[in-house]
Amino acid sequence: MGKIQEAAEMKIREICGRYKNENTPLMMILSDIQNEYGYIPLEVQEIVSEETGISVAEIYGVVTFYSFFSLLPKGKYVIGCCLGTACYVKGGQQVIDKFSELLHIAPGETTEDGLFTLDALRCIGACGIAPAVTINGKVYPKMTASNVNEVIASYLIKEEKEKEVAGQ
Repeated sequence: MGKIQEAAEMKIREICGRYKNENTPLMMILSDIQNEYGYIPLEVQEIVSEETGISVAEIYGVVTFYSFFSLLPKGKYVIGCCLGTACYVKGGQQVIDKFSELLHIAPGETTEDGLFTLDALRCIGACGIAPAVTINGKVYPKMTASNVNEVIASYLIKEEKEKEVAGQ
Protein backbone atom coordinates (compact mmCIF):
# COMPACT_ATOMS: atom_id res chain seq x y z
CA MET A 1 0.00 0.00 0.00
CA GLY A 2 2.86 2.38 0.79
CA LYS A 3 1.33 5.84 1.24
CA ILE A 4 -2.31 5.00 1.86
CA GLN A 5 -4.76 6.30 -0.71
CA GLU A 6 -7.95 7.95 0.50
CA ALA A 7 -10.17 5.11 -0.76
CA ALA A 8 -8.07 2.51 1.06
CA GLU A 9 -8.12 4.55 4.25
CA MET A 10 -11.91 4.81 4.05
CA LYS A 11 -12.17 1.05 3.50
CA ILE A 12 -9.95 0.36 6.54
CA ARG A 13 -12.06 2.68 8.67
CA GLU A 14 -15.20 0.93 7.38
CA ILE A 15 -13.73 -2.47 8.33
CA CYS A 16 -13.01 -1.17 11.84
CA GLY A 17 -16.56 0.16 12.05
CA ARG A 18 -18.01 -3.30 11.39
CA TYR A 19 -16.73 -4.44 14.79
CA LYS A 20 -17.52 -1.39 16.96
CA ASN A 21 -19.84 -3.46 19.18
CA GLU A 22 -17.42 -6.36 19.67
CA ASN A 23 -15.61 -6.74 22.98
CA THR A 24 -12.36 -7.89 21.35
CA PRO A 25 -12.46 -6.81 17.70
CA LEU A 26 -8.76 -6.72 16.83
CA MET A 27 -8.32 -10.19 15.32
CA MET A 28 -11.45 -9.79 13.17
CA ILE A 29 -10.38 -6.34 11.98
CA LEU A 30 -6.84 -7.45 11.14
CA SER A 31 -8.10 -10.59 9.42
CA ASP A 32 -10.46 -8.57 7.20
CA ILE A 33 -7.69 -6.08 6.35
CA GLN A 34 -5.24 -8.91 5.58
CA ASN A 35 -7.85 -10.53 3.31
CA GLU A 36 -8.60 -7.22 1.58
CA TYR A 37 -5.04 -5.98 1.00
CA GLY A 38 -2.75 -8.96 1.59
CA TYR A 39 -0.70 -7.29 4.31
CA ILE A 40 -0.91 -4.86 7.24
CA PRO A 41 1.80 -2.17 7.14
CA LEU A 42 2.44 0.28 9.98
CA GLU A 43 0.35 3.03 8.35
CA VAL A 44 -2.68 0.73 8.46
CA GLN A 45 -1.97 -0.25 12.05
CA GLU A 46 -2.01 3.46 12.96
CA ILE A 47 -5.48 3.86 11.41
CA VAL A 48 -6.73 0.79 13.27
CA SER A 49 -5.32 2.28 16.47
CA GLU A 50 -7.15 5.57 15.88
CA GLU A 51 -10.41 3.75 15.20
CA THR A 52 -10.24 1.26 18.08
CA GLY A 53 -8.24 2.99 20.77
CA ILE A 54 -5.89 -0.03 20.85
CA SER A 55 -2.23 1.02 20.95
CA VAL A 56 -0.09 0.60 17.85
CA ALA A 57 2.33 -1.44 19.99
CA GLU A 58 -0.40 -3.96 20.83
CA ILE A 59 -1.58 -4.13 17.21
CA TYR A 60 2.00 -4.59 15.98
CA GLY A 61 2.48 -7.35 18.56
CA VAL A 62 -0.53 -9.23 17.21
CA VAL A 63 0.46 -8.72 13.56
CA THR A 64 3.98 -10.00 14.17
CA PHE A 65 2.96 -12.86 16.48
CA TYR A 66 0.53 -14.61 14.13
CA SER A 67 2.12 -16.03 10.98
CA PHE A 68 -0.98 -15.50 8.83
CA PHE A 69 -0.58 -11.72 9.17
CA SER A 70 2.10 -9.96 7.16
CA LEU A 71 3.80 -6.57 7.35
CA LEU A 72 4.90 -6.81 3.71
CA PRO A 73 3.06 -7.59 0.48
CA LYS A 74 3.01 -11.25 -0.49
CA GLY A 75 3.65 -12.67 -3.94
CA LYS A 76 0.92 -13.92 -6.25
CA TYR A 77 1.84 -17.47 -5.20
CA VAL A 78 2.56 -17.97 -1.51
CA ILE A 79 4.59 -21.13 -0.96
CA GLY A 80 4.31 -22.48 2.56
CA CYS A 81 6.80 -25.18 3.48
CA CYS A 82 5.94 -27.04 6.65
CA LEU A 83 8.83 -27.47 9.03
CA GLY A 84 6.88 -29.11 11.84
CA THR A 85 8.48 -32.18 13.37
CA ALA A 86 7.07 -34.81 10.97
CA CYS A 87 7.80 -32.71 7.89
CA TYR A 88 11.25 -31.76 9.12
CA VAL A 89 12.20 -35.37 9.85
CA LYS A 90 11.02 -36.42 6.38
CA GLY A 91 13.03 -33.77 4.52
CA GLY A 92 11.10 -30.51 4.89
CA GLN A 93 14.27 -28.48 5.37
CA GLN A 94 15.74 -29.78 2.10
CA VAL A 95 12.48 -28.87 0.34
CA ILE A 96 12.46 -25.28 1.58
CA ASP A 97 16.19 -24.98 0.85
CA LYS A 98 15.54 -26.04 -2.75
CA PHE A 99 12.71 -23.52 -3.18
CA SER A 100 15.01 -20.87 -1.71
CA GLU A 101 17.84 -21.82 -4.07
CA LEU A 102 15.70 -21.86 -7.21
CA LEU A 103 13.77 -18.68 -6.42
CA HIS A 104 16.82 -16.80 -5.04
CA ILE A 105 14.93 -15.76 -1.91
CA ALA A 106 15.06 -16.70 1.76
CA PRO A 107 12.00 -17.76 3.73
CA GLY A 108 9.88 -14.71 4.46
CA GLU A 109 10.90 -13.00 1.21
CA THR A 110 9.19 -12.36 -2.12
CA THR A 111 10.76 -12.63 -5.56
CA GLU A 112 11.54 -9.34 -7.31
CA ASP A 113 8.85 -10.00 -9.92
CA GLY A 114 6.25 -10.38 -7.16
CA LEU A 115 5.31 -13.89 -8.24
CA PHE A 116 6.46 -16.01 -5.31
CA THR A 117 6.68 -15.61 -1.55
CA LEU A 118 8.41 -18.34 0.42
CA ASP A 119 7.23 -19.00 3.98
CA ALA A 120 8.50 -21.46 6.55
CA LEU A 121 5.51 -22.80 8.48
CA ARG A 122 5.24 -24.67 11.71
CA CYS A 123 2.97 -27.70 11.77
CA ILE A 124 0.10 -27.39 9.29
CA GLY A 125 -1.57 -30.59 10.48
CA ALA A 126 -0.62 -32.67 7.45
CA CYS A 127 1.76 -35.03 9.26
CA GLY A 128 0.47 -38.11 7.43
CA ILE A 129 1.59 -36.68 4.08
CA ALA A 130 4.87 -35.16 5.26
CA PRO A 131 6.70 -33.24 4.07
CA ALA A 132 3.84 -30.99 2.98
CA VAL A 133 3.93 -27.78 0.98
CA THR A 134 1.02 -25.44 0.31
CA ILE A 135 0.75 -22.96 -2.51
CA ASN A 136 -2.21 -20.60 -2.19
CA GLY A 137 -4.05 -23.29 -0.26
CA LYS A 138 -3.28 -26.19 -2.60
CA VAL A 139 -1.47 -28.95 -0.72
CA TYR A 140 1.46 -30.80 -2.24
CA PRO A 141 1.92 -34.03 -0.24
CA LYS A 142 5.16 -35.94 0.28
CA MET A 143 7.24 -33.22 -1.37
CA THR A 144 10.88 -33.85 -2.14
CA ALA A 145 13.63 -31.45 -3.12
CA SER A 146 13.73 -33.13 -6.53
CA ASN A 147 10.04 -32.21 -7.13
CA VAL A 148 10.50 -28.51 -6.41
CA ASN A 149 11.72 -27.60 -9.90
CA GLU A 150 8.65 -29.21 -11.47
CA VAL A 151 6.28 -27.39 -9.10
CA ILE A 152 7.85 -23.99 -9.80
CA ALA A 153 7.84 -24.71 -13.54
CA SER A 154 4.10 -25.49 -13.45
CA TYR A 155 3.38 -22.04 -11.99
CA LEU A 156 5.65 -20.32 -14.49
CA ILE A 157 3.85 -22.11 -17.33
CA LYS A 158 0.53 -21.01 -15.82
CA GLU A 159 1.80 -17.42 -15.79
CA GLU A 160 2.83 -17.63 -19.46
CA LYS A 161 -0.61 -18.96 -20.41
CA GLU A 162 -2.32 -16.15 -18.49
CA LYS A 163 -0.15 -13.59 -20.29
CA GLU A 164 -1.02 -15.12 -23.66
CA VAL A 165 -4.75 -15.00 -22.88
CA ALA A 166 -4.48 -11.41 -21.65
CA GLY A 167 -2.57 -10.44 -24.79
CA GLN A 168 -5.28 -11.68 -27.14
